[in-house]
Amino acid sequence: MIYVFKTSVDTKSKLEFASSLLDELLPNALWNFDLEDCDNILRIDCDSEVNEMVLKNEVFDCVELE
Repeated sequence: MIYVFKTSVDTKSKLEFASSLLDELLPNALWNFDLEDCDNILRIDCDSEVNEMVLKNEVFDCVELE
């Protein structure tokens, strides 16, 4: 399933943190950020369920888009 999130990942340090977090939480998922989009979109292609609560942290915000 593909999930799409609006994020606050807008700096190199947030991107590095998010990358590490995603690699740890979703090791079998494919994901990417579109930081050229005004919503700093995160797309995740994963067989397991993903929601904002899974990605909740103190460095960046994310909200699932429908």
